[in-house]
Amino acid sequence: MKIIENIKELVTAIKRWQSNRKTIGFVPTMGALHEGHLSLIKAARKECERVVVSIFVNPMQFGPEEDFSQYPRDLKKDKRLLKLEKTNLLFIPKTEEIYPEDFNTKVIVDEKLTNTLCGINRPEHFAGVSTMVTKLLILVRPQVVYFGQKDYQQVLVIRRIIKDLNLGCKLEMLPTSRETDGLAKSSRNTYLSSEERQAAANIYKALKLAESMLQVGERNPKEVIEAVRKTLRVESSIEIEYIATKNAETLEDLNVLAGKVLVALAVKLGKARLIDNIIVEVPSGSV
Repeated sequence: MKIIENIKELVTAIKRWQSNRKTIGFVPTMGALHEGHLSLIKAARKECERVVVSIFVNPMQFGPEEDFSQYPRDLKKDKRLLKLEKTNLLFIPKTEEIYPEDFNTKVIVDEKLTNTLCGINRPEHFAGVSTMVTKLLILVRPQVVYFGQKDYQQVLVIRRIIKDLNLGCKLEMLPTSRETDGLAKSSRNTYLSSEERQAAANIYKALKLAESMLQVGERNPKEVIEAVRKTLRVESSIEIEYIATKNAETLEDLNVLAGKVLVALAVKLGKARLIDNIIVEVPSGSV
């Protein structure tokens, strides 16, 4: 595995692969790798001739009161895992390499995708994500970039950027990797105490309840949201940030739940802010 820390060397390596017509799969991460990340890398290795992983805790996507300085970091472990997965190239730039002193650009995506769900309480988050990922896609020039469904809103934002800016790659979204009790795997799960970890199992339980309601004919978004809320409130340690039902393609609100429906939520448990979602294909009309 080749480890690169500066943009110039990265561009040289990518150009060499391009000249040899190698297909490139790319997995951008913030490190603290877990099975969710590794599933993306496995898919990239299966489908592409070369695999690039980036590790960069992006300060631009954290708000002033968020956990940038505390975000889990374990580069030694990450390198070991990436070598085991036969990653070809690891890009680990320093902040000043990505954002030099005179850096003065933001990539802004339409507010219909960014000013809802996580964007309500994190107004600068998606500009930070969009700017960083766009820069990485321009540098790496992959045929395919891989994300997990847990970050579904981010997936829609990056897909829009790829389409609108003609970046020439495909975004592949893989299913959310989960623990045995359904909790979505996340680097922030390390913040949870043993009691909080037990409480966190209710997140997926609540989403599965929403799914079952939709499958048996419930079409009222208020009823689904209230059922999810009640399930989460069984655990007093769970602080609900939002619960929402949306059109999964546009993130528009639905008066009647039909078509491709996203049920998404964000909660806080102790120091951890956790997000999760499910997508349900709901037939139109009555059952």
